[in-house]
Amino acid sequence: GLQPEREMCDQILNALGITQETRGIYVSSSWRHDLAIEEDLVEEVARHIGYENIAAELPPAFGAGEYQETELREKLLRQTLVDMGFDEAISYSFIDTRFDDVFETVPGVIDENAEEKYVTLRDSVIEGAVRMRPTILPGLLDAVRLNLNHQRRDVKLFEVGKVFASHTGESGLPNEQEVAALVLTGGETNEDRGLPGRPLDFYDAKGAVEAVLAAAGINSPSFSSADVGHLRPGQSAVIEVAGKPVGSVGRLADQTAANYKFRQPVYVAELNLQTVLSAVVSPARYRPLAKYPSMVRDVSFIVKRNEEFTTVAETIRKQGFDLCRNIKYIDIYEGKGLAEDERSLTVRLEYRSDERTLLEDEVEQIHAKIISGVERELNVSVKS
Repeated sequence: GLQPEREMCDQILNALGITQETRGIYVSSSWRHDLAIEEDLVEEVARHIGYENIAAELPPAFGAGEYQETELREKLLRQTLVDMGFDEAISYSFIDTRFDDVFETVPGVIDENAEEKYVTLRDSVIEGAVRMRPTILPGLLDAVRLNLNHQRRDVKLFEVGKVFASHTGESGLPNEQEVAALVLTGGETNEDRGLPGRPLDFYDAKGAVEAVLAAAGINSPSFSSADVGHLRPGQSAVIEVAGKPVGSVGRLADQTAANYKFRQPVYVAELNLQTVLSAVVSPARYRPLAKYPSMVRDVSFIVKRNEEFTTVAETIRKQGFDLCRNIKYIDIYEGKGLAEDERSLTVRLEYRSDERTLLEDEVEQIHAKIISGVERELNVSVKS
């Protein structure tokens, strides 16, 4: 708030033995070793005018308050999870070294060429926590354990934060990536209901991941079964966006759950948010609601146990029938009437035209061709 005239400034500096060589360039006396930068001259002027004459005003801020390019999508992502019943957690960025080989990190964090993969602190803030976290999951699982110890069995938490790993770049600075992680366990509690309606499962975690990606503008992620170190085999999947792996989702492995003394299933997911938000997002496209009714047909295929719904759906799409508008997973049955290596996969096909009402015979012909194509391509049969 103080704006002295230039003549007054020059007069004060000259009296201190600081001469002006050219406009804006000053030469200090040989005995003034404390004068090195512009702010030192400002301090000299302010000291002689009097600090008490300087008003308490905030400096002007230019460009402050603007959202970063991805900040709005992050905000929407957080709000989406809150709307789904999740609570946001904030955990420490420092963890113990015992977690080094327990959790697999999301793609893009670990530099395989680095001699030491992780960032280690010389002086830890917390005793024993000398590692900068390469994953958010240890902090979230500690929060789950705390809730369970307080008899709260239904827990849904998420966190968005930075993870760290060593990097072999020229700067020597660690690799720092933004990650989103979520964890859920217990039952789904409905509003105004005292008891949980049903136990949470893998598909709740998968649905939460799909909602997160949809909030970030990603509407077509793919999930493929894979073995992930900290997840249970058969209940784990790798998440891909535009063909690039960005994270994983699944049930916590038995050994890891035993280390935390969990007695109920715990499902976790972790995404490299930096990779997700850097993906090219197409603008939203709008179209009018359908004028004509659709016809729905359910069909159950007898498939091998390692056959996935995504494979069946992709086989149907490749046949290129425009009237088949939607393919939806319905159910899986295993047990009586089927071989040990077989299961019944039920899918729902929706047929609709934008120009007219479809005829029953017309839909039946297309439906029969689709079934025949799936049977031929995947060597499966239809359950009678």
